[in-house]
Amino acid sequence: MTFEEVLIQKSTERAQCSGKALEEVLASAKDNHNLTVGVYECAKVMNLDPDSVSFCVLAMDEEFEWDIALQIHFTLIQSFCFDNDISIVRVSDMQRLAEIVGDKAEQLEDAHCVLITNPADGSWEDPALEKLHLFCEESRRLNDWVPEISLLER
Repeated sequence: MTFEEVLIQKSTERAQCSGKALEEVLASAKDNHNLTVGVYECAKVMNLDPDSVSFCVLAMDEEFEWDIALQIHFTLIQSFCFDNDISIVRVSDMQRLAEIVGDKAEQLEDAHCVLITNPADGSWEDPALEKLHLFCEESRRLNDWVPEISLLER
């Protein structure tokens, strides 16, 4: 096995492990009412209280791959996250992300951006969130500034 193959294999394993951690964090944040879903809603939170934002997930799917307005929003959100030291990842399955963060009764149309926020009293902590922060930190060291995580299929 070559060095490049080892690096690819390790990054794949990290992404799979991180996918499970992301699902755990999203479910926990949803239960604790620490999620903001939707590009515009996320932009409002980032503008009003950037210190409350802990983690950002951007979701792209084939249908919106060529949506220039969405790409501009993503660029601005990424820039904001970099400027404010907010960990950020990308997922390629918006439908799966919508299933995780949405309710069965509601159909989410805009799950392109999801923020995980911290409560003002700091009462909510999640070890899986710490794993995701470490994953993002390691990815940045490898010059992967917005790493992609694969969500597990159901």
